[in-house]
Amino acid sequence: MATTWSLESFSRAGLLVACAVLIFAAVVIPGMAQTQAATTTTFTVLYSFDGASGEFPLAALIVDSSGNLYGTTSEGGAHGGGTVFKVTASGEETVLHSFKGGKSDGKFPIAGLVRDKAGNLCGTTNLGGVAGYGTVFKVEENGDETLLHSFGESEKDGRYPSAGLVSDDKGNLYGTTQEGGDHGYGTIFKLDADGKETVLHSFAGNPTDGQYSIAGLVRDAEGNLYGTTELGGTFNDGTVFKLDTVGKESILFSFTGMASGAYPFGGVILDSKGNLYGTTAYGANNDGVVFKLDALGRETVLYIFGGTDGSFPSAGLVRDAKGNLYGTTEFGGTDGPGTVFRVSTSGKETVLHSFDGTDGADILNGLVRDTDGNLYGTATEGGAHGQGTVFKLSQ
Repeated sequence: MATTWSLESFSRAGLLVACAVLIFAAVVIPGMAQTQAATTTTFTVLYSFDGASGEFPLAALIVDSSGNLYGTTSEGGAHGGGTVFKVTASGEETVLHSFKGGKSDGKFPIAGLVRDKAGNLCGTTNLGGVAGYGTVFKVEENGDETLLHSFGESEKDGRYPSAGLVSDDKGNLYGTTQEGGDHGYGTIFKLDADGKETVLHSFAGNPTDGQYSIAGLVRDAEGNLYGTTELGGTFNDGTVFKLDTVGKESILFSFTGMASGAYPFGGVILDSKGNLYGTTAYGANNDGVVFKLDALGRETVLYIFGGTDGSFPSAGLVRDAKGNLYGTTEFGGTDGPGTVFRVSTSGKETVLHSFDGTDGADILNGLVRDTDGNLYGTATEGGAHGQGTVFKLSQ
């Protein structure tokens, strides 16, 4: 059955599915979750959205060498259809583009941005465009916007892109769609520098393939692409997949529910040894896990959330030079509206910040690190106007 994200359903769609406790691949699970008290950190709300400047950011940020942050809000702006924005290091916000929807523009951007070779900001919208099924767009620094592709114009094209893009050195853009394709379960696509789209893979769904990819891709040095699907796989609890350079897709891991986690809404990151790291929104205590997948497809559950230390990690991770992993949870923490956390290489978790609503709430989005190790992110709700924030965390 087709499902389309909205702000109300985004974080909870497909949840409360019965969790299997079967094992698909070798899984190592820690006996007890270990949580450390937060180290000394400084948390700053850089900006609170107010509607006109955008509202309800559902995506992570990117940062430039000057400390400027760029991102999207899913709603708000001049036309109510969402924005592309810039926030300076001192907290000044500029709306670079307000989406208006319809055939000539996108609407409801719920994914982050990537810079192309010319420095333009590229991303996706979940709705809008010629067929109404979403777009790929480009926004220049001066705010000029160009639609690069409208999804759903052809019968087998993808629909409803929910994730951001990754680029290669030739200027090609790669991404996923939540639905559409040959089977209706979503696609992996490529958009070349001339705007020509190619569907590289159509997900076939449970039990042989994933379905409903709502996370972005990561690309290795050889050009292979890796990502996750929310559902599908052997147990219909989600997958980690690989798409090689000749277009062959393989399922690296099928999540099993309680034992290994379930519903990997966020994508994966890659280290130099070929290990993949990510989160699942459910599993174990039903509060989610942080996992590692080695090059042979063997999963290790690095950390199991318990509620007060965070609950429902919906986004991907970032990694520092020491191998520590940083991320967010939508719920949990001291007051309940979510956390920023760190998980060490040995599986010890530290809550770096617990949100209380005034500084943000419902943290659906991942983090970005600058060269000094500062962490930046967005809260989907909360803040001075209840419509989300941009924040900074210094360690």
